[in-house]
Amino acid sequence: MIRIGSTAPIMYGSIIVSVRISGKRSTSQMNSFDWIVTVALGSIAGSGILLSTVSITGALWAIALLLGMQWILTRSIVQYPLVAAFVKAEPTLLINNGEICGEALVRERISKQELFSALRQNGLADPSQARWVILETDATLSVIPTDHPVTTTRALDGIKHH
Repeated sequence: MIRIGSTAPIMYGSIIVSVRISGKRSTSQMNSFDWIVTVALGSIAGSGILLSTVSITGALWAIALLLGMQWILTRSIVQYPLVAAFVKAEPTLLINNGEICGEALVRERISKQELFSALRQNGLADPSQARWVILETDATLSVIPTDHPVTTTRALDGIKHH
């Protein structure tokens, strides 16, 4: 009990400091790699707090290593397009000018119910009211309605099936 009571605040404070140092990306909308690191951090912290076989310094070192590797990866993604192409998923067009892209739904394992939910959340009652619905790299669905004025489609660059 005493070990848990002393290690929990240390681990908690260390994670707060580490996440603060590693930047906003650690707590923003996450891609799959960010999510994996976040889950791993929780597991390491829990092990450091609860397991007497895991030292607090070992747990803190593992947390620092994970955040450091994540920083290197995200920096590489920004600087090197080849790394980005290998690591990051591309956004995918699910509705194009009111037409549901059935193959894209199947490939991305998105149900029509999930697609319709995104439409409803954006105040749309029918797919024909959506100019585009895009599955983003963080698994969110962006909905651009047909009544939204479009002067350029530059934001659609790099989207599958555009």
